[in-house]
Amino acid sequence: RFNMKILLREVMIEKDITYQELAKRSGVSKSTLHRIVCGQMYTPIEYLEKIAKSLNIKITDLFDSDYK
Repeated sequence: RFNMKILLREVMIEKDITYQELAKRSGVSKSTLHRIVCGQMYTPIEYLEKIAKSLNIKITDLFDSDYK
């Protein structure tokens, strides 16, 4: 099974953005963002795209992978 760590929390800290502000910008709920950060859910690419766009980063910036 392939696991890839989502770096959303690290990016949020770097960008100094709260769950509430990111939820507002991205249209992804705070609870969903929290579950993504905690690794409690499979994250659809559509969510990752919305999040990356709202943070003005590439989707690949949200991942930690040996294949990046």
